[in-house]
Amino acid sequence: MTALVVGLARSGAAAARLLRSQGETVLATDRGTPEVDLGPDVELHLATDGVALLDRVDLVVKSPGVPREAPVVVEARRRGIPVLGELEVAWKALGRPVVAVTGTNGKTTTVELLGHVHRTAGIPVVVAGNVGTALSDVVGTLPEDGVAVVECSSFQLEDTVDFSPDAALCLNVQPDHLDRHGTFEDYRGAKARIFANQGPGDVAVVPRELVGMVGGRAQVVLWGEEAEDDLRLDEHGDLRWRGARLMGEDEVRLRGGHNLANAMAAAAVSLARGIELDAVREALRTFAGVPHRLEEVGRVDGVVYVNDSKATNVASTLVALQSFEEPVHLVLGGQGKAQDFGPLRAPTAGCASVHLIGEDAELIREAIGTGELRGDLEHAVAAARAAARPGEVVLLSPACASFDQFADFEARGDAFRAIVSGLS
Repeated sequence: MTALVVGLARSGAAAARLLRSQGETVLATDRGTPEVDLGPDVELHLATDGVALLDRVDLVVKSPGVPREAPVVVEARRRGIPVLGELEVAWKALGRPVVAVTGTNGKTTTVELLGHVHRTAGIPVVVAGNVGTALSDVVGTLPEDGVAVVECSSFQLEDTVDFSPDAALCLNVQPDHLDRHGTFEDYRGAKARIFANQGPGDVAVVPRELVGMVGGRAQVVLWGEEAEDDLRLDEHGDLRWRGARLMGEDEVRLRGGHNLANAMAAAAVSLARGIELDAVREALRTFAGVPHRLEEVGRVDGVVYVNDSKATNVASTLVALQSFEEPVHLVLGGQGKAQDFGPLRAPTAGCASVHLIGEDAELIREAIGTGELRGDLEHAVAAARAAARPGEVVLLSPACASFDQFADFEARGDAFRAIVSGLS
């Protein structure tokens, strides 16, 4: 078989290497000129759309960053050439149980927490997917009793055909990536692909309001606050698994109501797969979180600086604002991704100050009715520092993508951390 890998960012490059290691003939193409090391046996074509290569291939493997409307993808489908995503290719090659996690917000925190749960329980685990390490890069690294915990974005899931994880978890679904998917229904449909092919021996974990998304034949496990939920928060503030007390909500180390929801979801999928209560309890008590998600990066003159750069949509920033009782000086903005920023109007009116950065700053100010245009992150932090008083919070929670000014949200968060470090 000859495969054409389209898009050579992290996932595409990993897929090319995996396919070549399996003995396939691999061509690889990208419209840009990325610096990639695919080995001497991969035929590389840069600065081209790849359409001319379709005469030579039996399969197209699409990196998640490549849209469905890309000419090479459209033409491949017109010709009847199968088009798969990197997630699908890696899953077929992995040969190990997969716990897959999707949702608009909380995915990375939840998959890292699940990794911590497995390690606490003594189960070999890798955390991969949209979280950082492509799943293709971990094929062959897990022992027979190992588990892969995989963060799955809507971009990855929309390209799945047979993908059927042993356990699938959807945390929440809020409007996001409408610039890519077009409609909320299409976005939600992409998320629902995580359940579509599951069988009776698999587990599908959702909050009660999302149970309609489960389209396969898996055992459905619910988490929430209803008496019938498998994992529930009761009226006394206790988490209970099918009646048995797990722990008090105040014992969960992660900060904020949204992180309590993430912890409940992680506990539900872990317990449904047979991990012992004691291991889950210990993991929830000891997991401190991950970078760029409500990460406290410094205290300067009595002011707390919090890096929530992973908040790349409105819903995530709403959650962040709800996590603080202290007055908040908010840094907001970037690439807006065609979102409706109206829901931020009331919460930002309650902020001590709002500092707007990036490409869509003026559009955001018009939508929320407040905020000062600061241009870039450095000027925004300087202005927030000048306004903040001891006991208050300077919060970077942009509600936007970062690509107008930074390589990615990690680079934006790292820049914020460096600026704060320079204040002390």
